[in-house]
Parts: sequence; structure tokens; C-alpha cells
Amino acid sequence: MNWKPGQRERWEAELAAAGEAEAGGSPDVAFAHLERAHILGQRKVFAHTFVHWRMFVHGLRRRDLREVVGQLPRMLAALTKTLVWVPKGNTGGARVSAFKPMPVPVDLRRFVE
Repeated sequence: MNWKPGQRERWEAELAAAGEAEAGGSPDVAFAHLERAHILGQRKVFAHTFVHWRMFVHGLRRRDLREVVGQLPRMLAALTKTLVWVPKGNTGGARVSAFKPMPVPVDLRRFVE
């Protein structure tokens, strides 16, 4: 599946914003950007897996065992199931069901619908 025009750039911008927020001491803001990156990249194997990796690292830095443990099967699923099925709009964190479709933020809809 190909990126829609501007989608990859928006995915990269969300990842960059996550890194800036983390460096600036705003881990919750950083995670929100990772969730948005997840929505944007969840139909691309590398992008999907990479965002779960970043969420895993985020969990390690925060000493959030639930996030760390929850991201392990999500990384495996991203590698093996992305091309088969993903729940549209799912934000990818360990505190939401990995199978639950979720509303897509209005500003991201043109990239994923």
C-alpha cells in the first residue's frame, strides 16, 4: 500500500514532535504524537512496526511495565498482520484493545480513509 500525498511527511512530523516533546519533558504529549503517528502509519509494515517500537522505548523510559509488555505482541503483529487487517484509527497504545477500531481525528482522515 502506497503513502497518500503528504501522509509520510505527516507521519515523520508526528514522530519528530514526539521526540521534541519527550526531550522537553512532556512525555504525555510525546505519547499523543506517537498515537497519531500510529494512525498514519498503521497500513505500512515498517511504519507500523517502528511506531510500536517507539512506544515500547517510551514505556521503558517511563518505567511503564504495562506499555512495555503490551508493545511486544503489537510489534510482532505489526510485522505479520499489517497487510492483512488493522483496526482503523486504533491509537496503538497498550491501554486500548489492539482490535478496536477508533474514530480517526478529523485532520488525519484524508490520509487514512
